[in-house]
Amino acid sequence: MKRILTFLSFAVLFLMLSACGNSQHTSQQKTTKKQASVSVPDFNADSAYAYVAKQVSFGPRVPGTPAHKACENWLVKKFRAYSDTVIVQRFQAKTYDGVLRKGANIIASFEPNNPNRILLMAHWDSRPFADHDKNPKNWNKPIEAANDGASGVGVLLEMARQFHLHHPQVGVDIVLFDLEDWGPPKYLNFKNGDDFWALGAQYWSHHPQVPGYSAKFGILLDMVGAKNAQFPKEYFSRQYAGYYVNMIWRTARALGYDNYFININGDPIDDDHKYVNEIAGIPSVDIIQLDPNSSNGTFWEYWHTTHDTLDKIDKQTLKVVGQVLLNVVYTQ
Repeated sequence: MKRILTFLSFAVLFLMLSACGNSQHTSQQKTTKKQASVSVPDFNADSAYAYVAKQVSFGPRVPGTPAHKACENWLVKKFRAYSDTVIVQRFQAKTYDGVLRKGANIIASFEPNNPNRILLMAHWDSRPFADHDKNPKNWNKPIEAANDGASGVGVLLEMARQFHLHHPQVGVDIVLFDLEDWGPPKYLNFKNGDDFWALGAQYWSHHPQVPGYSAKFGILLDMVGAKNAQFPKEYFSRQYAGYYVNMIWRTARALGYDNYFININGDPIDDDHKYVNEIAGIPSVDIIQLDPNSSNGTFWEYWHTTHDTLDKIDKQTLKVVGQVLLNVVYTQ
């Protein structure tokens, strides 16, 4: 009797394990099919480049100038054509010189009722001072900011166009921060000036467009258009959003773009994402060109100079960054 019971027990166990194995196999097949069925649109670099060129055509987008206002109107019009909702968040913030200045964060949302959300960010203003220019006569000139601002916005505009054509399964919020680049000029040797950067991001992080707003993660684009750009893993991104850093860089490697998204740890950068991480509590990654071998020792060679012009923008770099981000969004 014991032998029969033992045999029956093993038989039942075998059948259970077989059923479990078949269930797991079926589940794996469904997962594989689901992954295979995800259709990621192609990022159009020509379109992104045109968006960058349009911003530059307004001239330096320094807050308070006619060029800034004209660019705002154009950005809002484009996002209204592509997204479900657009909000212009007007605010005031005091710059390093004690002046209270007006800013406008531009927020475009896709599938606003979807609780599963991704936050995409860039800054759309341009720096009032070319304080890192090699010619001191240019230090008080505003810059065109083709790369330092317009490139990230151009990529996000093309992504917005793709979201309109091919709806992702997640909700997406694109936030363009204003008054990001009005930090104290280098030649003033200003002390304790860190919090005078990223003023729009600081304001939004305290006052998001939706009370209690939350997103699964955020990605900030800053200087993502120069030829042969390299994006190391920025320090604050690793500290606050290490999982998502690795996910993005793995995606880039799978696409064959690991010569752009390099597997090297980068320095800490007081960029918009730092405040989104620390104040809004949203794990956020900064995709930013860092170059310790440049003349400024940290950033792209033409950062905060009069040479940050449209001729420095490379369509292939825009393509790489945009395609990586589309793959990240559409596979969530």
